[in-house]
Amino acid sequence: MSFAPCIVIPIYNHKDAIGSTLAHLAVHGLPIFVVDDGSDEATQQVLAALARQYADQLTLLRLPENGGKGAAVMAGLRAARTAGYTHALQIDADGQHDAADVPRFIDAARAEPGAVILGRPVYDDSVPKARLYGRYLTHVWVWIETLSLTIRDSMCGFRLYPLALACELIDSVPLPTRMDFDIEILVRLHWRRAVFRSIPTRVTYAADGVSHFDVLWDNVRISRSHTRLVFGMLWRLPVLLAHKVMPRRVAPGDDEGDEVKGAAEVAADAEMAEAAGARAEAEAARAKAETEAAPEAWWRIAERGSHLGMSLLALSCKLFGRRFTALWLHPVVAYFLLTGRAAREASDNYFRHLNAVAPSGDTPRPGWLSAYRHMLAFAQSGFDKLAAWSGRINDADVTFDDPSAFEALIASGKGALVIGAHLGNIEMMRALAVRGAYAKVTAVVYTEHARRFNRVLASANDEFARHLLEVGDFGPETAVLMQQRIDEGELLVIVGDRVPAREAARTTDAQFLGASAPFAQGPYVLAHALGCPVYLFFCIKEHVGERDGYHMYFEPFAERIELPRRERAQHLAAWAQRYAVRLEHYCRKAPYQWFNFFDFWASPRRGANGRT
Repeated sequence: MSFAPCIVIPIYNHKDAIGSTLAHLAVHGLPIFVVDDGSDEATQQVLAALARQYADQLTLLRLPENGGKGAAVMAGLRAARTAGYTHALQIDADGQHDAADVPRFIDAARAEPGAVILGRPVYDDSVPKARLYGRYLTHVWVWIETLSLTIRDSMCGFRLYPLALACELIDSVPLPTRMDFDIEILVRLHWRRAVFRSIPTRVTYAADGVSHFDVLWDNVRISRSHTRLVFGMLWRLPVLLAHKVMPRRVAPGDDEGDEVKGAAEVAADAEMAEAAGARAEAEAARAKAETEAAPEAWWRIAERGSHLGMSLLALSCKLFGRRFTALWLHPVVAYFLLTGRAAREASDNYFRHLNAVAPSGDTPRPGWLSAYRHMLAFAQSGFDKLAAWSGRINDADVTFDDPSAFEALIASGKGALVIGAHLGNIEMMRALAVRGAYAKVTAVVYTEHARRFNRVLASANDEFARHLLEVGDFGPETAVLMQQRIDEGELLVIVGDRVPAREAARTTDAQFLGASAPFAQGPYVLAHALGCPVYLFFCIKEHVGERDGYHMYFEPFAERIELPRRERAQHLAAWAQRYAVRLEHYCRKAPYQWFNFFDFWASPRRGANGRT
């Protein structure tokens, strides 16, 4: 069947906007189906006049009574299919959508006839903030219901359907007839393995615009729809997981089934195109890491989760508090558990090593439940970092196991190197120190793999970025950058449980959880170059009394680290082993709070799980 597109416009009492909307759409020369959803008499008169004005282009359908947007759209799609059209571009009647983008939607559908083309709104300052933030709660649920981030915006009324797919669905499954229709049809099409493409498109809200969104009842309907879809997702879970490794479906009768990139994405503006390319590259890197035998280096693993999603959690924390917002972590973690095979396998590998050295009933066994609790602890740690920088965690929530070493160091006015780990919440020290003005604490980190989350933390407190020093490797060449900070009495905080972020970096092997693992030489080389005292720092979330709180462990490690030239390798190995012993101690103490979701025991010289 040849490509034959048309436009479908549902309308209810938008008599003042419909004329302008049709004028902007008619110039594209496409047949237009206007579906009057039981509008009042004044709107009927306007529509009758427009039908005469655009007699060669417009088909006017009238529903006898108001049935809702979904009912009107379904009537328009069925009428277009009966008339012999293959694709229908749905657009709202109120003029919010940019009609100039119609050719981009059509070109995208022509290039990929089996794809559902979705508008991805680009808002200006006219958008009501409550509506902007509220709609993203729906997006999160859609991502959970589809186990995918493919549907970037599930509520935009500017979209193009292949009529064969859409009508097959609406004729076989009862769909809601109100505002929840736009959401549910996309989720169910995704379950049927439809292909989706997104086009950024400008959306404006007129100051005198008419909205038929019922804040109470439409939200009730949407919530009810999400409940139904979540149960539907759980019922289909094995099939949906299988679909993740299978190609998406195309419409019946299409000549081509390849999932090539839509022409619309090529036509997107430069900023959107760059973002889409970055996401595609990140997904490709992650897929490669999960399918190849060789383990992926930690700094090459793409950061998962969008900046928008993280920002929404931060906003929810600010508006509704920590306890309510923490509930969102459970479905989010469940999604990443189901879709993050590499992280799940790394978690299992870690617990296998832990069981090898601590085979007790308190040690978690590898498996889905342990991986879920592991990832949930990681999400909660990030959430607590945000709370700490936002001032929602106070001194009463954090206690020192023994504060004497820390207090003596602060009293001396000396600078020091503090070695931590990706265990518990090392960020707690910086946040509390900055807020309480106890000490100048600077984190020396590699941040490339976590820029989105760091931007969220920076937005919570201006001091976050001021005390962050990024380097790609720790070695003598970095000493010049940090010596001045030490001389000024600052505490430089680094981590010792990641190899440096480059291929030819310097590491030394140490025994950790019953096997040899590569540890960075950088912290000890840096300590030697700075000639300053060295401490270890671990901050673990523990249940004390009737509440959860953070327990900080601040330990002297070395008054000074010496690395004699002739015995350099042996001394480095000894310091790395000493650090590994303490890290192992705290991993046993808080097994779910060591957050390295990659094969820690692998190196360029090893295969997975540390085997040569």
